[in-house]
Amino acid sequence: MSLMRNIVLGIAFVVAVMLPGVSYAQLDAASLARAQRGQGMNQGQGIIDPNATGMEGMEGREGEAADSTDTGRKKRQRRALESYYFSDTVRALQNWKWHVDRDYNRVKIEPLDTTLQDWRIDYVFYRKGVGDMALGGLGQSSQPINWFDRRQDKDFLFARSYDAYTARLENVPFYNAKQPLTNATYLESGQKRYREEHFELVHSQNINPSTSANVVYKSRGTMGQYEWQRTKNHALSLAVAHTGKRYSIHAAYMNNNISARENGGAVGKWAIADTVFEMPSGVPMRLASSKAENIYRNNSIFVKQAYAIPLQRVTEYDFSLADLSAVYIGHQFEYNRWSKTYSDVRATYTNLRGEYDGDGGYIPTEHSYYQDWFINPTTTRDSISETIISNRVFVQVQPWDRNGVISTIDGGVGVDLHTYSYLKLSDYPRGSLTRDKRTSWYVYGSTGGMIKRYADWGADVKFYPSGYRGGDLSVGANITLRAFINEHPLILSGKFRQELRTPGYWQENLFSNHYVWFNSFDKESETRFEVNFSVPSIALEVGVWQGVMKNTIYYGADSRPQQCTDNISLTSLYARKDFRISGFHLDHRALVQITSNESVLPVPTFSAFLSYYYEFWVKRDVLRVQIGLDGRFNTSYYAQGYNPALSVFYNQREVKVGNYPYLDAFVAAKWKRMRILLKYQHVNMNLFGNGEYFQTALYPLNPRMFKVGISWSWYD
Repeated sequence: MSLMRNIVLGIAFVVAVMLPGVSYAQLDAASLARAQRGQGMNQGQGIIDPNATGMEGMEGREGEAADSTDTGRKKRQRRALESYYFSDTVRALQNWKWHVDRDYNRVKIEPLDTTLQDWRIDYVFYRKGVGDMALGGLGQSSQPINWFDRRQDKDFLFARSYDAYTARLENVPFYNAKQPLTNATYLESGQKRYREEHFELVHSQNINPSTSANVVYKSRGTMGQYEWQRTKNHALSLAVAHTGKRYSIHAAYMNNNISARENGGAVGKWAIADTVFEMPSGVPMRLASSKAENIYRNNSIFVKQAYAIPLQRVTEYDFSLADLSAVYIGHQFEYNRWSKTYSDVRATYTNLRGEYDGDGGYIPTEHSYYQDWFINPTTTRDSISETIISNRVFVQVQPWDRNGVISTIDGGVGVDLHTYSYLKLSDYPRGSLTRDKRTSWYVYGSTGGMIKRYADWGADVKFYPSGYRGGDLSVGANITLRAFINEHPLILSGKFRQELRTPGYWQENLFSNHYVWFNSFDKESETRFEVNFSVPSIALEVGVWQGVMKNTIYYGADSRPQQCTDNISLTSLYARKDFRISGFHLDHRALVQITSNESVLPVPTFSAFLSYYYEFWVKRDVLRVQIGLDGRFNTSYYAQGYNPALSVFYNQREVKVGNYPYLDAFVAAKWKRMRILLKYQHVNMNLFGNGEYFQTALYPLNPRMFKVGISWSWYD
């Protein structure tokens, strides 16, 4: 997609969505006086700052002269944002966003990403902790280096490696904007033939203080620095939210479209570490001649509704139901369909250094990436799909108030309808797909609360009594303690989780051109503890995870699923400390992982992300600039490989990777509402390091290249 085309489409879209713009009038003195007399206040909270109540835009104000064209009908007042979801502190914000809790009648508030803080980190999967292990290019597969950050649910495992890019219920944003919000982002790098592009457009607009709609479109991809690497990743979400005093609804449509050429990685480490190739495109790749490609399609719909029934009399002084006893009843519907099509043609590749002859030379060897061709001996076209339709009803009891020692007691029941479609050998002559339908139903509940600002706690349980996932169980608890020194918080939190999980459908059933298996695995068991201590005022965070797993399912060296019946222990220690000396920032993130079984759970012993930069004002409150270096590093270990036909990371014991620092030099700036990025990625290439710039076995990271980006926000 060319830059000019993106700009034209972006301008056209912004104009289209901004035409029906809604703006809110400011609260006048008469309205403020009424608020101070008690209207629009929670009981016992005193005078409310009008900017914190969401009361902007009230019409028909006291003392306002009548319109000469008035027909005698009373003007309808615009209501303030009275939702129990949002505290006064949140309502005081000009704009904010949130995500919906999948299981319970709650939301998670998040700040808008319009600051310089992580703007320089253009690959989104590097922003959390020490980041992900990646295949190399923008839009390609990745998975978190920290094992405890990896999703463990079993829904459509083949798309799991694209979690950093896909729009899902867990990451689809909802906005409340007192003024229409629009953000456009564009980053690119490299020559046109090898270009990486990131285009993003966000628009959110309130219809009234309680009702909003937004659209988010993201296009990320690469033409490929290496042969047969082109990847296109498109994600679209359309979301609508109404958060009224009694009734709330969140609805979203999500569409993901991914097209990925699969080159299988380099023929050997020598092709990168001891290369004689002038251009990255000349590095021989294992699947380049096979023209392998994956195409993913996803459509999802989500609707969640809740209605509040107060158990106390609601007066005009009650701004929301957050401080009253109430019962909330609701319903949630989800439709999620994923499909994947993998294609290739039979071909071989040559490893020029396949064998060592003992006299200082090498003997070329010829290989086939896949050993088996079960359906067609020359070409592959494997198509599978998975559909889940979920319905659940829930009840949330608020005994006293939403911030009480026992804030809510939640419970619900749900049913999931699964449909798995794939080709069986008996279907091949007809060309039709087998559809395997499964049903599972479950009950769940939780409770929690808080003691002022000093502690909050929670506990939850989810159980599948029967059906496809009958016997699955998840039990968890958490507690957070806070102390304050000069109003600066010290936060200590702990979490516990015990799970019993049915194996994924595709881990037990698969018939394809290259892989066939019909397994019967036992349920996986995991016990997890987490303790975290943080002091936000000095940018300090220390975390410890301890997990004990049994019946762990993993993909072995042959890429086929296997199960380890032994207990496996995994310990992770994470530390973050950012130092600031005048304008100098020295940011450190480090992770240590210790596993009791490296062949089942391979993880690097030590990983780190370091960022050293100088930040300063060029012109106060107008232009702020960062200049510095980012670096990533992990120790050498048997990193997982990646199988294109299955789109999964598998355990291999042939190639070690690591001990290579990967450095980026950058200049980032914020000029009023615009953010600008200039970046020289992999600046240390061929300068120092062992030359083995891999994170996934035999998949090289990008070579040196220059990036430029811009992000512009409008609030009108």
